[in-house]
Amino acid sequence: MRKYGLIGYPLSHSFSPGYFAEKFQREGISGCTYQSYPIDSVEKFLELEEGKMSGLNVTIPYKEQVIPYLDELEESAAEIGAVNTIVFKDGKKVGYNTDVYGFQNSLEAFMGNHAGMKALVLGTGGAAKAVTYVLDLLNIPFSYVSRRSQYLNYNEVSSEIISSHKLVINTTP
Repeated sequence: MRKYGLIGYPLSHSFSPGYFAEKFQREGISGCTYQSYPIDSVEKFLELEEGKMSGLNVTIPYKEQVIPYLDELEESAAEIGAVNTIVFKDGKKVGYNTDVYGFQNSLEAFMGNHAGMKALVLGTGGAAKAVTYVLDLLNIPFSYVSRRSQYLNYNEVSSEIISSHKLVINTTP
C-alpha cells in the first residue's frame, strides 16, 4: 500500500483527500491512500510512518519551515525557498515545488506572447515565491500586493493600477 497525504495546520478546509481518492479510482490506480495530517508543529511530520509514506503535499504554514528537515531539494525548490511536495525515495526526503511547473505551463498556454506584460501578485507566501520565480524566468515584471508595509497595500490598489497590469495572480490562502 502506497501512502500519501497532506501536512499543514489547520486542514479542515482541505479537499485533497476526497480529490485524490476520486483521482485514484478514476484513473485505476490501486493500492494507494491519501489522508490529511493536521500537525501543529512542523517537526511532527517526522513522526509519520516515514518508511511507509510515499509522498506528502505541504501547505500552510509549513512550505518554508519544512526545508531544514529534508535531505535534498530539487533546484527550483532550493532557489524559491518553499516546498509543496515531499517524495520519500531511497531513504531520503526530497522536496519539490510543483507550483513552478504547473504555473509556468498554465501561464504560457494561456498568455502566449507576454511581451510588455506586467503582473500584480497578491500575497507573499510560498505560492507567491513559486509564481514570482516563473515571472522572473519569463522576464515579466511584477509587484507584490500584501499587508506587509514594504509592498503595495491592498487598500492602495486602484483601478489604474489594475488596468496597468495584464496579470493579477492571487496566491493568498
